[in-house]
Amino acid sequence: MSDPLSYSPEEIGKLLKVSKGTVYELLKRGEIPSYRVGKKIRISQADLQVYMHASETPVKSPNTNIHLSVEKLIIENQGLIICGQDVVLDILTRYLEKKNPLLRSLRSYVGSIDGLLALYKGTANITATHLWDGETDEYNIPYVRRFLPGQRTVIINLVYRTLGFYVAPGNPRSIYDWPDLLKPDVSIINRDKGSGTRVMLDEHLRNLNIDVRNISGYENEEMSHIAVASAVARGIADVGLGTEKAALQVHEIEFVPLTKERYDLVLYKHDLEKSNFQTLLSILRSDDFKDEVNGMGGYDTTRMGDIIGEL
Repeated sequence: MSDPLSYSPEEIGKLLKVSKGTVYELLKRGEIPSYRVGKKIRISQADLQVYMHASETPVKSPNTNIHLSVEKLIIENQGLIICGQDVVLDILTRYLEKKNPLLRSLRSYVGSIDGLLALYKGTANITATHLWDGETDEYNIPYVRRFLPGQRTVIINLVYRTLGFYVAPGNPRSIYDWPDLLKPDVSIINRDKGSGTRVMLDEHLRNLNIDVRNISGYENEEMSHIAVASAVARGIADVGLGTEKAALQVHEIEFVPLTKERYDLVLYKHDLEKSNFQTLLSILRSDDFKDEVNGMGGYDTTRMGDIIGEL
């Protein structure tokens, strides 16, 4: 998804600190491009960013002279930008807006590494991550230290997910473990660089001293678990790596479980005391939210809402 964020004219008015009428006039003159979803007018994040950069008077924070990005404007106005690709995050966003209708929470569909970088750069204030470190056998904490050096952060568990291979029904290539990817009659469909699943694969291959050039299809990438599973189901590849949840959604594949991975939320420690973040924490610890996630299948919510670490 090239532009995961979009806004209504009312939200644009709040961000630019102008009236709704002024926004509609800008839309009418074509200064800010827009599109319709049914009867509703939406403005993409990319088009708003272009308008802001082209303006003669840059949008400024009331207390500084620093030119702000759209993302930073949202954060300055107590909004939440949540990075990550799992559907649980979409449900979390819905719960946040139901709990507080005035809370603007937006989703950015990027992988684990890009999410940590967005948090570090200030263009997100929450990111989901599932990065396994092959040297320590630890999830996420080693990467938070690397990508957010010197920052005080809190790591909170969202869910545990089972990760494994997608294979054709009956597993005709007998693919059960990492070395099986080297079989001459096996081709793989890979995840994109920066995703936690790609990191998991690469770390295991490094630990086993497997040269990726000897794996057929290693360079072929898809952007989601569903897309990887679909590629296997359609016979484009013999195997792909992804979550059990995606396997439950795609026909004509079998799932070979490999490991249970920890999927966490990362945020700054000083943010945790803010009301919006306390709302998020209360949702994670609520029975209603856990029950809905459990009802989808493919997730373990045993430690949901637990603080895993503070750095």
